[in-house]
Amino acid sequence: VARYGPERMKKSLRDLSWFLRYATYAIVLGDPSILAQNTRGLRDILEAACSIDATIVALQTMRRTAIALFKNDAEAQGIVADYMGVLLTELQAPTPSNKLRQRPTTDVQGLYLPQIYFNTAERRQKFVMKPGLSTSEKNEVVRAAYRQIFERDITKAYSLKISDLESKVKNGEISMKEFVRRLGKSPLYRDEFFLPFINSRALELAFKHFLGRAPESREEVQRYFAIVSKGGLPALIDALVDSKEYADYFGEETVPYRRGLGQEAQPCRNWGAQFDLFNYSAPFRQVPQFVTLFAAYRQPLPDQHVYGAGNDPLEIQFGAIFPKERKDPNASPAPFGKDTRRILIRRGPGILNQVSAPAAQGVAPGSLGPKVIKLDQVPSENRKFSKGKSTRVQGTSVRFSESSTQAVIRAIYQQVLGRQPYAGQALKVWEIRLENGEISVREFVRQLAKSPLFRDLYWTKLYVCKAIEYIHRRLLGRPTYGRPEMNRYYDICYKQGFYGLVDALIDSQEYSQAFGEDTVPYERYLTPAGVSLRQNRLGTLTEEKGTTVEKPEMPLFVQLGAVAEDRSVVAIAQRTNQGVSKQREQRKIFKLISRDPVEVNTLVRAAFRQVFERDMDAYVANSQFSRYTSGLANGEISVKEFILAIGTSDLYAKEFYTPYPNTKVIELGTKHFLGRAPLNQSEIRQYNILLSREGFRPFVAALVNSMEYLQAFGEDTVPYNRYATFPAANFPNTQRLYGQLTKQDRSVVVPSFAPVRSNLDITKTPLVERELQRV
Repeated sequence: VARYGPERMKKSLRDLSWFLRYATYAIVLGDPSILAQNTRGLRDILEAACSIDATIVALQTMRRTAIALFKNDAEAQGIVADYMGVLLTELQAPTPSNKLRQRPTTDVQGLYLPQIYFNTAERRQKFVMKPGLSTSEKNEVVRAAYRQIFERDITKAYSLKISDLESKVKNGEISMKEFVRRLGKSPLYRDEFFLPFINSRALELAFKHFLGRAPESREEVQRYFAIVSKGGLPALIDALVDSKEYADYFGEETVPYRRGLGQEAQPCRNWGAQFDLFNYSAPFRQVPQFVTLFAAYRQPLPDQHVYGAGNDPLEIQFGAIFPKERKDPNASPAPFGKDTRRILIRRGPGILNQVSAPAAQGVAPGSLGPKVIKLDQVPSENRKFSKGKSTRVQGTSVRFSESSTQAVIRAIYQQVLGRQPYAGQALKVWEIRLENGEISVREFVRQLAKSPLFRDLYWTKLYVCKAIEYIHRRLLGRPTYGRPEMNRYYDICYKQGFYGLVDALIDSQEYSQAFGEDTVPYERYLTPAGVSLRQNRLGTLTEEKGTTVEKPEMPLFVQLGAVAEDRSVVAIAQRTNQGVSKQREQRKIFKLISRDPVEVNTLVRAAFRQVFERDMDAYVANSQFSRYTSGLANGEISVKEFILAIGTSDLYAKEFYTPYPNTKVIELGTKHFLGRAPLNQSEIRQYNILLSREGFRPFVAALVNSMEYLQAFGEDTVPYNRYATFPAANFPNTQRLYGQLTKQDRSVVVPSFAPVRSNLDITKTPLVERELQRV
C-alpha cells in the first residue's frame, strides 16, 4: 500500500465500490453477464490509472470477506463465490482488441469500436449465397437482397420478382454482387428510388441500399454527386458496388446489410441524419439532408437552441408552444461548444445588455421595452379614534389598494402562466397573503411556479430540456445562453427535481438583481427569431396589400334574400320552427355500444316499445324472449337479429297479424320495422302479394333484411320514427299512423292514395271549352 500511494488508493477505493455495487446488481438479477461485459472495458482504465495486480488482490480479499458474512448458508456462499469469481476471471483475462473501421479515403473519420460494445450489441443477421445451399435457403437469401435494395419484400408484398436474375444467381451463373448491381440498374429501382428524387437525395438512398450506411463527409458527397450527374444511375451503382469498401465488407457472396449501432463505430458528424436515413419512412422525404448538413458545418452557428431548434418555443404570450418537428423537419445539428454564448436582443436600450453593462440588470427598460409592474408598499400609521380625537398607536402596518394589488396579481399570472387562470385555478390563499403584506411578489411567484397547474402545463408533459427552457424564460425573462447553463440546470433537475429547479432560478443572483422582491418578472431578452416573429416586415407584404381599396361586392343571391322589413320576435320564431314540433329535440335513438347489462336491458325495452308499441311485462318477456335477450347480451346476435326474432314471434302474430286485414298488417309492419308509413300503392301491392303467398314471417324478414333497413338503422340500432320532423311524400300518413292508438282504432290509415282535388275548373280548359261550344 505504501508503494501504491495515497492518490491511487483513493481511486482504487472508488473502483472497488463500483465492483461491489455491480456484483450486488448481478446477484439480484441473476445475470453474471453484467459483470463480464463491464469488467472487460474497465481493464484498460485500471492498467492506466491504478494497477491490475493490486486490484486482483483487493478483490480476492473482498471475496473472502463477503463469503465470511454467510457462515451458516452454504448456498449463499456459493453464489457470492461464483459472482466474485467472474470479476477475477475477467480481470485476469487479456482485454479483446478493438474493432477498427476500414476507411478507404482520408476525408472520413478514423473510428474504432471497443470489443465489449460489439459483444453486447444485438447481432444483425447476414445472408450469404453459397453454392451448396438448399432451394429454400437460396430463396431466403434472394428475399433478403430484395429487402435491402427495395426496403421491402416485393415478392411477398406485391408478388413481384425478377425471375431471370433470380434463376441465374441461384444456379451460380452470377454472383450475389452482380445480382445486387443488376437490381440497382433495374427499371423498378429507377422508378422507385431515382426518378422521384433529385440527384443528391437519390445518392443518399443509394448509399443506404448498397453500402449500408449514410454519406460521411462533404468530399464524399461531392465525388459521388459528380458521378451521378455525369453518368446517371448506372454509373452511381457501378461506383458503389465496385468500391473497395463494398469488397471489404460484403465481397462477392454477402448481401449488403445495414451497418448501424453495434455493428461498427459510428461517426458523430452525421449522427442524426444517418439514423433518419435508416428509417423506413426515408423514401417519403424528398429533401436532401447531408448536403445541407455538411455545408452548415462551414457556416456560422445558427440562431437556435444549443440542443436543437425544437427546444425553442414560439415567443408569444400563450404558454409553451414548441414547433412540431414532424412538420417541416429541420433537425440539423450544429457544433455548439461549451464556450459558445447565444446572441440575445435586449428589450430596451441595447447599451444596457448583460455583455456591455453587467451591473445594469436592475435598470428598467423604459419606453423601449415592456411595461414594468412593481408592487408599492405604503406604510401607514395605526391610529385610534375616540371622542373625536385620534391618538397614535405604536407600530406600523402595510396597506395596499385592492385595485393595484389585483393588477399585480394578474400581471404575475400573465407572465408565469402565459394566460389568466380559469375559475378554481387561482391561488386564493397566497393572493390574500400578498394583499395583506405577509409575503412578497418574489414568494408569490415561487408558489405559483410550484403549483400543480404550472407543473402539469410546463413540466410533466415536456422533455426536460424543453421544460428548462420554458421555465427559464418565464421566471428569469430570457432564454438560456448555452451548454454550460443548460448542463447546470440538468444537474439540478436530476438531483433535486422540479422544485429544486424553481428554487434555483428564483433564489439566483440574477433574479435578485433584475427583479428584487417586489417586481413582477418581465421579458428582458429575445432571440433574433423572436424579434422577427413580432415585427411585420415590409418584405413579407405583397404589393397590393394596403395600397388599394377594394369595395366588397355582395352576391346577387344575398341581395335578393335580404329582408326588407323589420320582423317581430313572433314572426322570426314562426319562420325558424317551420311548423316542426318538439319531437326534433325529444327523439332518442337507442344504439348498442357496449354489453353492459343495464344498457342492454334499456335497449331491449326500447325494442319492445317499438315493435309491440308498449312495455312488455317481465313475466311475458322472460318466458318468450329470454333466450334472445341473453344472446344479445352475450354478443351472439345483433340488434337487427333480435328485432327479426321478436317480429316473427307468435306474440307479434297474435297482436298485429291475426286481427287485421293485409293492408293494415302492411301499415303496422312498415311502422314497426322501417319507422314510416307505406310509400305508395305499389309498395302496398308488393307486400300484399308476399303476405298472401308466404305469410307474415317472410313479410317481416323482407322488411328487416331490406336495403332500406340496413341504410337507416344498420346492425345495432333499434328502429325509430324516421319522419318525425323530416318532410316526405307520406309525412301526413306517418304522422296519423304514429298518432293514433292501435288498439282503439282499427281503421286503415292508407287504404289508397286518393288524388288531390285540383283547384282548376276543368270546363275552363281550352279543349273542353271548344267542345262545349260545338254542342
